Amino acid sequence: MSQSAHIGTKAGTIGGTLLSIIPNLTGADIAKTIILAAIGAVVSFGISILMKWIVKAFGKRPTSNKSNS
Repeated sequence: MSQSAHIGTKAGTIGGTLLSIIPNLTGADIAKTIILAAIGAVVSFGISILMKWIVKAFGKRPTSNKSNS
C-alpha cells in the first residue's frame, strides 16, 4: 500500500470517530472533563511540591569525613 493510502485511511478513521463522538457530548460532560483536568493538575502540582520538600528535608544525610586508610 502506498503512503497516501495510509494517510487516507487514518484521516477517515479519525474523522469518523470524531463525527460519531461529537453528537454524544453534552455541556455537562465537557464541564466535568474541564473540572477533573483542573483538579488533576492542582493535585499533581501539590504532590510535586511535597515530594521536592521531602527530598530536600530528608534526602541529604551528613557524611562522615573519615578516610579509609
